[in-house]
Amino acid sequence: MSAGWQPHVGPDQSPPEFTLRALVPGVLFGIVFGAANAYLGLRAGLTISTSIPIAVITMAAFKAFAAAGRPGSILEANMSQTVGSASSSVASGVIFTLPALFLWNLDPTLVQMTLLAMTGGVLGTLFMIPLRAFLIEREHGRLPYPEGTACAQVLLAGERGGGRSRNVFLGLAAGGALKAATGWARVAPEEVEAAVPGLPKGQIASDISAALFGVGYILGPRIAAVMVAGGLLSSLVIIPALAVWGEGRATPLYPETVKTIAAMSPGEIWSRYVRYIGAGAVATAGFITLGRGFPTMVGSFRVGVAQIRTLVSGRAATATRRTARDLPFTVILAGLAVLASLMASLPQMFSSLPGPFARAVAALLVVVSAFFFVTVSSRIVGLVGVTSNPTSGMTIATLLVTSSVFLLMGWTGDAGKVGALTVGCVVAIAASIAGDTSQDLKTGYLLGATPRLQQAGEILGVVTSAAFVCLTVLLLDRVWGFGTRELPAPQATLMKLVIEGVLDRSLPWALVGLGALLALGAEAVRVPSLPFAVGVYLPVSTMVPVFLGGLLRHVAERRAPSPDAGAERREQGTLFGSGLVGGEGLVGVGIAAAALLAGGAPAGIGPGWSGGAAPAVAVALFALLAWLFWRRLTASTSPRSGAAST
Repeated sequence: MSAGWQPHVGPDQSPPEFTLRALVPGVLFGIVFGAANAYLGLRAGLTISTSIPIAVITMAAFKAFAAAGRPGSILEANMSQTVGSASSSVASGVIFTLPALFLWNLDPTLVQMTLLAMTGGVLGTLFMIPLRAFLIEREHGRLPYPEGTACAQVLLAGERGGGRSRNVFLGLAAGGALKAATGWARVAPEEVEAAVPGLPKGQIASDISAALFGVGYILGPRIAAVMVAGGLLSSLVIIPALAVWGEGRATPLYPETVKTIAAMSPGEIWSRYVRYIGAGAVATAGFITLGRGFPTMVGSFRVGVAQIRTLVSGRAATATRRTARDLPFTVILAGLAVLASLMASLPQMFSSLPGPFARAVAALLVVVSAFFFVTVSSRIVGLVGVTSNPTSGMTIATLLVTSSVFLLMGWTGDAGKVGALTVGCVVAIAASIAGDTSQDLKTGYLLGATPRLQQAGEILGVVTSAAFVCLTVLLLDRVWGFGTRELPAPQATLMKLVIEGVLDRSLPWALVGLGALLALGAEAVRVPSLPFAVGVYLPVSTMVPVFLGGLLRHVAERRAPSPDAGAERREQGTLFGSGLVGGEGLVGVGIAAAALLAGGAPAGIGPGWSGGAAPAVAVALFALLAWLFWRRLTASTSPRSGAAST
């Protein structure tokens, strides 16, 4: 423990912590938000950290327990949040990779998906444990771990009283209501679009999405503006330029083999050409992000190796304080040995690879890559937070290395593609869960939790949510399919292109190279290349509501009566925006489940009710949502309410 630092609950105290009252709500919250995050990631290519909203809802649940005469401790609430937040990392790794198998028509089984998800989650947690004493304790004051610190503040504020949870629940209701109106009742379309006069095939569009609106608020105005700039570049510059260039061409342009550019719609041009440009931009930006953090990576890796050596040699002092007890190193080694053995021996894990030797090579690649990126992720999120963790860049790097090894070994074709992707899946989840684990351990360090109990809770959260996240992915594929307008699965599509580029050597490299130049150009003018590249890669309809959410935050904070009120609006808006994400995601999954049972998507009221006014109805619904959001922000900081009231 850092000199002079005293946690909220002292090491000499032992309040209840690892109890059923803490674990059951955490498991349930993890299942719910894991499904919602999976939906969001498949639709928009990004996920959000659920630690803060789950912490807020947890405090509401414990207030209900207290009202019923069964008060709980703050460490129980922290345990519930720890268990629940693990699912967001599992969802990130799964949706970044496994949908590519469906795009190849090589559908995995639920058993294989769940085994991969569990393995990655447990592996990442175990690798992070030896780093805790250094990153969380010794680096206290130097590594802020923003989400972990914020969660501790939320839990402490909840213990003192307050109504912060109301904004999360209102957001859940508002996001769910808008999705029900557009996706179930179909009183309005889920996307509005308009052609830009005088611009060949130029088009502006926007999703009517509460989740994307909430994400924009969480990301903030700068990142949201950069992302929409990338989207506008695609829709208003690249697509029209291709349309003009292709007017006189009588033959299709590779990779298209049937239609000419002149015969394509704007959406088809985006799918066949702009997507590859965006993929090149995202891959390049991911490597730039990794390269910028290379000194941190090397330092983190050295720390990880040093910590392992210290523990193996037995030189580490035995921790006697409750607040410094990790899971025993023998348990960590045994767990790693079991996971490596299962990966090498179970055919279900890397089912496409030819025999035990190939599976052993895959297992070795997983262990080495996971250890490296876990150490990197655990430190990076301490500086910039989980939301800025470059998981996609780490996954791309893993896929490139794995695909190259498989190419040298002659494991190509479908077998090599599936094998490389499943290796990437496990590593992506491990890197993602390491960031979440380190944030949770920071929260526990500030509150005075027992590290080994939190580590056990993190593993429990992974194991209990993995199957439900994978079920959600299977359900959504069964109803809508991936690569569709409803679920474009952009990150998985990117990973698919990376593997094909190495193993099939069939990428349109001119388009990919153009995207790489765009990312380098963004860096040259000091524009954050990764969000810009994501904007180029995703349809502009996805970026517009993100931008509007960021714009709302900018206006709300600028018009706040004081800096403290601006900070309060930022916090309250983050909670409401997180609720919007959860509400839309849960209703979206519910619609998919109902459609599967009914044998088709719900017909709803449809255009027969709104007719030609359907786009206007959609805009009106979105405007109503923005007004409700604004009202929540201004009500929480009104002069009469003083500080936040709800």
